[in-house]
Amino acid sequence: MPFLTFGVGTPFTFLYGAIRRGSRTLGATAAGYGLALTFALMLTGTDEAALEALGGFMMMMLWIAGTAHAFAVRPSVFPREGPRSRQNQYAIHVAKYRRSLREDARRLASEDPALAHELRIGRPDLPRAYDDGGLVDVNHAPPEILAGLPSMTPELVDRIVRRRSAQGGFISAEELTVDADLPPDLLPHLSEYAIFLP
Repeated sequence: MPFLTFGVGTPFTFLYGAIRRGSRTLGATAAGYGLALTFALMLTGTDEAALEALGGFMMMMLWIAGTAHAFAVRPSVFPREGPRSRQNQYAIHVAKYRRSLREDARRLASEDPALAHELRIGRPDLPRAYDDGGLVDVNHAPPEILAGLPSMTPELVDRIVRRRSAQGGFISAEELTVDADLPPDLLPHLSEYAIFLP
């Protein structure tokens, strides 16, 4: 923009960059270029040849210096996102979406457990149309599905299945952790992915 406008657009270019990046430094730079532009335009409008020449010189400097400066700050105003960054952003978006599906499924199950059973929430081993975001119904899912929970080992799955058979199920991740004697660091994972339908 500074190049195409012969320096007149220099302050506006840096003002846009300051707004886009929320940068006080670019804002101060825009103000400086704005004052220089105003002063140069005032000088070029005088009748004295020397002052007019000085104004013309200042406009040329605004044109050349503004163009070089704009190219120098362009990468910080318009950073390039590589393919990996876009891929990561997409992965984060999907993970957040899956979390919202789990929250919706939990809400539905607490309001209507019978409907949750009919929709087969937490039962990826059964054919179903409802996407629960990856929940596992600890009270009803077979051992191979329980084994898919994060940080779950065959020994821990066996403890859960034996305790489930003995007492008929659990009501929360906290109860499961205590009753099945699971490591405490499993609790956050269980709280995220486990559901306990009656």
